[in-house]
Amino acid sequence: MFKVVIDPQGLEARLLPGSCLTELEFELYGQESVSFGCKVGACGACVVEVVEGLANLGIKGCDEQRFLETLGYSRETFRLACQCHLNGAVRIRAVSSLHE
Repeated sequence: MFKVVIDPQGLEARLLPGSCLTELEFELYGQESVSFGCKVGACGACVVEVVEGLANLGIKGCDEQRFLETLGYSRETFRLACQCHLNGAVRIRAVSSLHE
């Protein structure tokens, strides 16, 4: 199992290798962490900034990259959590609004 840390709260969860980060919704039930909407990469509710372990979330697809850029998140460290599959430990920061 791999550790996922969510800042700024410092919440921790452990997920199986290959798990989608949407599993955080179940692992952290009732705790404010990452917001998930559509869970298919179309709404932008689950934008996160990867603080550590970017390579452990799989490759960012072209559709995800374009959508993030449309939302104003062009840096490589931004991801849609619903599109990430865990391959190692990560630390992420939940983005509370779509415009910093």
